Amino acid sequence: MEAGICYIKPEYLLQEGNESGLSFDKAETNKRKREEGEAEGGAAKDPGGNNKWNKKERKRGQNKNRPVFKDERYSHLCHSLIDGTGGEPCSVPNCRYVHDLDAFLAAKGEDLGPECYVYTTKGYCARGVSCRFAKNHTDELGRNIRKQEYNENAPTTCNGITSELQVRLRKRDYDFSQSKELIKRAEKLRDSRKQKEEQKNNKDALEEQPIQTNEQSEPTTDTQPESTDPVNQDNNTVDTGTSAGCVTYDSNTGRDAEQKPAVDFRDKLLLSPLTTVGNLPFRRICKEFGADITCGEMACAMPLVKGLGQEWALTKRHESEDVFGVQLCGNNPNMIAQAAQVIAETAQVNFIDLNIGCPIDLIYQQGGGSALMRRTNILELTVRSCSALSDRLPFTVKMRTGIYADKSVAHELLPMVEEWGASAVTLHGRSREQRYTKHANWSYIEECAAKAKRMPVIGNGDILSYEDYVERRKMAPHVSSVMIGRGALIKPWIFQEIKEHKAWEPSSGQRYELLRKYCNYGLEHWGSDTKGVETTRRFLLEWQSFLYRYIPEALQQAPPQKINARPQKYRGRDEMETLMSSGNAADWVKLSESLLGRVPEGFSFVPKHKANAF
Repeated sequence: MEAGICYIKPEYLLQEGNESGLSFDKAETNKRKREEGEAEGGAAKDPGGNNKWNKKERKRGQNKNRPVFKDERYSHLCHSLIDGTGGEPCSVPNCRYVHDLDAFLAAKGEDLGPECYVYTTKGYCARGVSCRFAKNHTDELGRNIRKQEYNENAPTTCNGITSELQVRLRKRDYDFSQSKELIKRAEKLRDSRKQKEEQKNNKDALEEQPIQTNEQSEPTTDTQPESTDPVNQDNNTVDTGTSAGCVTYDSNTGRDAEQKPAVDFRDKLLLSPLTTVGNLPFRRICKEFGADITCGEMACAMPLVKGLGQEWALTKRHESEDVFGVQLCGNNPNMIAQAAQVIAETAQVNFIDLNIGCPIDLIYQQGGGSALMRRTNILELTVRSCSALSDRLPFTVKMRTGIYADKSVAHELLPMVEEWGASAVTLHGRSREQRYTKHANWSYIEECAAKAKRMPVIGNGDILSYEDYVERRKMAPHVSSVMIGRGALIKPWIFQEIKEHKAWEPSSGQRYELLRKYCNYGLEHWGSDTKGVETTRRFLLEWQSFLYRYIPEALQQAPPQKINARPQKYRGRDEMETLMSSGNAADWVKLSESLLGRVPEGFSFVPKHKANAF
């Protein structure tokens, strides 16, 4: 069998030219790419008119020119009318929302279904008459109904930003003195480290001289104890209230060596922080399948410090997420430390993670993400200061092997990050340059993990089955835990498979109910009005752009499926399974319409992440 191909049993294969229910409709894909000037196997023209080979660019990054549809069919109803007629009149001068309830209801259209998930589970739907399932919770007079058992003081989600905190951040009235002081201490430690390195280099230079007198050698012997404990002499500088003279690997942060970490990262299954697709409804699905630790989508430090609600929404946490972290990204240690401080003081999180592996061009060009792997002075200040924020709030780091495929630097960086005070490090076995186009290098992950003294090292990359998990753990015995990203997007039940030590093959009906559950969670999270429905649809389609890659084991000649193996053209065992295996975005839209109603006129969809393909 040829490598890189997932071979399908003969009875499920499609003949060449038969494109109905096609898993990989290459003809349609090439047609679309020809229209974009990017047909497979061909060349595209740059704005200057020059031909160029852009196969690599096509496989990497994001579809930046994809169409963005804005649904403007309905205006928003004024909040004073949300509960229907008989409410208090609007007191906002020049309110720009709709105040004609009858006209709004006529424009809203028919309900999408007979039952509102939010009302059924909570006893009250905050979207009221604007809900697309409003008939389930409105009386004959058109008023919104609230069940007696509804308790508005028992929310199922937390975090986000309050109006009071937003005002304080926007007026720059929040007290960031702690983070500023920690940055100053980190700068002193960094300068002290550099001075010691210079002294060591001078010492080595003296030892290399052919002739040395006794007078010359005496000062070098006096400085030898520095190498046995290079951080102990700076305890007075970074003392945060712990006993003086404590000599540990994390004495940079002033932590007690005997203090147990607040989060145990060892032997856990972690869900990777996934931009766009790693939202709260998806994380709820993964928790139900057995994920131990979850983390929010990457949030940029500057918008958090400025109090932007859209960025703070990425910190929201569901009650089912018992161990939850927030991932930060930035290019300025002061800004990252301030964001970490305000999250630690105002949000309910179990750990804070720093992303120094993000390959996104915009982040990288601004000096953040994977660019921090070459900006070690900035990285040192960030890790030292953030890890000292709280003894009970671990600060972790997620990195790649390096920036370039032929120059790995993680083996040098990982011990330094441990010395600076990080509680754990996640290593993705690819470089920024590789993105997702090559296999993750687990041999290199093991090499790096072996260099850690006490800090847990979490391996990440290319795990799509229980067999993959067992193989990677054998390859990397020093790895403490495993983080799963794309594997969870393709089959979120992978956590269950690993814990039960066997594969699970859901039917098309079970997979469809999984999509329905996701939609219900999305309507609860984003709202059940028109805007919330379309937001849920957009994220459902983003997830479906990964879900279609799942191939049932009963159809494979040699299971389990490998994450980068492209399947032959095949059909499913029933129509729904065939539809779910389609790589055509129009088929994903059909699935969404069966769950969320018809799409608006002119709607089209292109996946955001090119990593959704093989």
